[in-house]
Amino acid sequence: MSTETLADVPTEPRRGPLLWTVLIIGVLIFLAVIGSRLATDYLWFRSLDFETVFTTQLAARFGLMLLFGLLLFAAVFFSMLIAYRLRPKVRRANLDSEFLVQMRDALDRRSKVLMAVPAAVLGVLGGLTAAGMTPVFLAWWHRTDFGTTDPYFGLDASFFVFTLPWLQFVTGFLLFALIAGGIAAAAVHFMTGSMNTAAIRGRGNSPASVGAQRQLSIMLGLVLLMIAVNTLLDRYGLSVTESTLFTGIGYTDASTRMPVGIIMAAIAAISAIACFVNAWKVRWSVPGASVALLVVSGLLLSMAYPWAIQTFEVDPSPQEKEAPYIANNIAATRHAYGIDEVEIEDYEATTSANAGQLRQDAEALPAIRLIDPMVVPPTFEQLQQVRGYYSFPRTLDVDRYVIDGKPTDSVVAVRELNLESIEGGDTWNNRRTVYTHGYGMVAAYGNQREANGEPVFFSGGIPTMGELDAHEPRIYFGERTDYYVVVGAPEGTEPVELDTPSGGEGRSESLYTYTGSGGVPIGNWFTKAAFAIRFGDINLMLSDRVNEESRVLHDRLPVQRVQEAAPWLTIDSDPFPSMVDGRIVWIIDGYTTTDSYPNSTRLDWTQAISDSRTAADRLLLGQQVNYVRNSVKATVDAYDGTVKLYQWDEEDPILETWDKVFPGVITPKDEISPDLLAHLRYPQDLFKAQREILGRYHTTNPGTWYQQSDVWQVPTDPIRGTEARQKQPPYFLTIRWPGDETPVYSNTAVFVPKDRENLSVYLAVNADATTDNYGRMRVLKLSDEEQIAGPGQTFNFISTNPVVAERLLPFNRQGASATAIYGNLLTLPLGGGLLYVQPIYTQAVTSGSYPALRFIVVRFGEQIGIGDTLQAALDQVFQGDAGAETGEGGADGVPPATDPDGETPDPGAVEPTEPGTDPTTHPGSVPALGGEARARQLLDEAQDLYESADVSLKEGNLGEYQAKVSSAEEKVAEAIKALDEG
Repeated sequence: MSTETLADVPTEPRRGPLLWTVLIIGVLIFLAVIGSRLATDYLWFRSLDFETVFTTQLAARFGLMLLFGLLLFAAVFFSMLIAYRLRPKVRRANLDSEFLVQMRDALDRRSKVLMAVPAAVLGVLGGLTAAGMTPVFLAWWHRTDFGTTDPYFGLDASFFVFTLPWLQFVTGFLLFALIAGGIAAAAVHFMTGSMNTAAIRGRGNSPASVGAQRQLSIMLGLVLLMIAVNTLLDRYGLSVTESTLFTGIGYTDASTRMPVGIIMAAIAAISAIACFVNAWKVRWSVPGASVALLVVSGLLLSMAYPWAIQTFEVDPSPQEKEAPYIANNIAATRHAYGIDEVEIEDYEATTSANAGQLRQDAEALPAIRLIDPMVVPPTFEQLQQVRGYYSFPRTLDVDRYVIDGKPTDSVVAVRELNLESIEGGDTWNNRRTVYTHGYGMVAAYGNQREANGEPVFFSGGIPTMGELDAHEPRIYFGERTDYYVVVGAPEGTEPVELDTPSGGEGRSESLYTYTGSGGVPIGNWFTKAAFAIRFGDINLMLSDRVNEESRVLHDRLPVQRVQEAAPWLTIDSDPFPSMVDGRIVWIIDGYTTTDSYPNSTRLDWTQAISDSRTAADRLLLGQQVNYVRNSVKATVDAYDGTVKLYQWDEEDPILETWDKVFPGVITPKDEISPDLLAHLRYPQDLFKAQREILGRYHTTNPGTWYQQSDVWQVPTDPIRGTEARQKQPPYFLTIRWPGDETPVYSNTAVFVPKDRENLSVYLAVNADATTDNYGRMRVLKLSDEEQIAGPGQTFNFISTNPVVAERLLPFNRQGASATAIYGNLLTLPLGGGLLYVQPIYTQAVTSGSYPALRFIVVRFGEQIGIGDTLQAALDQVFQGDAGAETGEGGADGVPPATDPDGETPDPGAVEPTEPGTDPTTHPGSVPALGGEARARQLLDEAQDLYESADVSLKEGNLGEYQAKVSSAEEKVAEAIKALDEG
């Protein structure tokens, strides 16, 4: 053979080594990323002792992906393989199409490869889809009965919650697999000439096409069988389908769609039998007619017939037709949201104020919370921040502590790091190894203030001092810790973590080395590499601060930790810190929810819990629920990140189901310590969802429900929500219910009539977990004969009242040196009526100022009072004698100080507390002193105290130093006052 002839022979281009190298490196990188994620996730779950959550989910995901992926692959691949084997023995083209000729040639050369590739792609996609159904599968496999029966099918609610979703997925997946397999087989038949255009048009029935037609007949029959099964399941799905009235079965559903479902399933089954017969004796007219009958029946029976019944039978008299179905919906909804035992009582609220009227409520008055957790965060910042790199949340939390033997409502927060203000620059070492934790619990009395309007702190400062027992103050896990840090070092190593700003020698910064068990050890090369890949941070491999004793703390947000440890829970939006058994822990409520409880109305969870305090979470928008239980009380240790899930609702079948799925992760309720129990409360988000549903479902009368003649509506927050129409949040308050002997810690809310502003309903639920009546929900329904002003009307009344306006004039006029800030408007059932209480703060317009409580406004009926104290405001309303003492005042119960003009001095421009002093101690008011000699004497005493304080500081006695500095400041203040009066 000549050289020219050899050169003319076409050769396949060789793939260069570069392509293979790129492909191999890409695969290795992909495997490294996936492997590092799996490895680090496992280590994280193991650090929490929640390995079973990780391994069970991983095994279930892999098993479902493999099973359903292979199922879809097999359905498509073997359908194509059978179709290819049924190809005509004599090759022929379809209408001489060059493209189909080439496809047939390619199919003949590499038939299995060309069939396996699309089948494999579909199999992978199908497997990934099935993996996403892992929670549904696990819940179905370990399902627990509810003990409540659906009124239409006689099935336990667990069928609709656990079984139906899984069956619908399986049948839907099989239907898709059969359709995909049928289409793939038809494509192969067409390419091989088994199904030419003549056969498709029905003009040919050659032996070459008989095999193809039989296969497609069987495939079509199987598809129709699955349609029949799906149709039957859709009948049950009507119980969780939304209609124009509610979620669940209505008159048209029961009278038409339910029986029609059986008829349509029967027609689909008959059509399937016709297709199977067609596989034996090919005659497409019979299955064609049956399929046509199925389509026409679907249009007439599933669409036209229900429309006609709804239009001509239901719409003319809907209330009568729908009444029994509304009754079932009301019963199911009230049970599903836990409002079926709400106690509603009529309340003839008095609007007249008389002397001594609050005498019977004397025990409740001192507990009225005056400190607004949404107003005072800047005050906490200025008085307790200590350094710029510390911060407090924008909204503080409310908790209770027993002080001097009495439960005390308090406003609390923890001092966390603000990395935007760290000193020395935002370097890797600073962010990951130095600024690792916040420091200290800060708590103030909810019903007290200092003479200058500041909160009365009973815990604060660095180191933490006050009424709380000794505890670990460091905050490694908090609401601002959305980044990972590396902590820990061998014994004897110099510490590098910033601990306190002035606790070291010479008031320098003190350093610390983490000694807890939290986080994942990364002392070996494998874990360093795994986390370096996960975080995309090579410094974990290179930094000498990552040593054999190092631990990486990541996923440090308390809500995030609970959500990942218990993915089946819906997490409350309002976690709060508390000091429990010598540890600072985050307390978080967890809910078991579903949107498949039969005949219960669905609710948009995010919209229900959103108000002027809680913004809608975009990640949860659209989450639908129609059953909810506060099944879990979770805690996250602020120091080591330990997650505990305590069983709370011992009768919830959803929690029982997940306890069987992940055995050992739920801690029994009886292991809750008394100290923790004292801080547990009725959860905010559950209460918000219940009040949203209660607005219409407080009635059990179908007629009242349908006519919407008694709808309760959550009012707009008149203080902060008027522009965006944000709802008024519920408030935790200690209230004395009318007729009860003692006050109780409660979650409270009010309602107004739909599209009205007057107050119509007062709602409270016992929020004290230590009481037997915890969760008892009671309603005061006001009479329609005498209207009580609602929150919006009351705030308008307060802001336009001449007496109030005169007191606030120095702060509201143009060019004033300070402005007035209205606090939360609280409503309490006192004195036989309803009492409104609103704190008013003032804040200077200068830099470094902060809100300070200046006035209290009270309204009862048409009477209004404003005073420097709650007692003064109450006495104005109740003719000089409210009949009880509020107990309001500073740390030692004294009233606010006044200046010579009788006005309370505005503390808005007071400079922040200096770092290193004790922010929990502030001077109170003292008797006036006169004379220049007295002033000199006081200044001399102050100088002695300052010198003594310096000695204490050098000796390391920080507590004594702070006390002496505070005393010296009092002496200076007295001296100034003595000079003014002299």
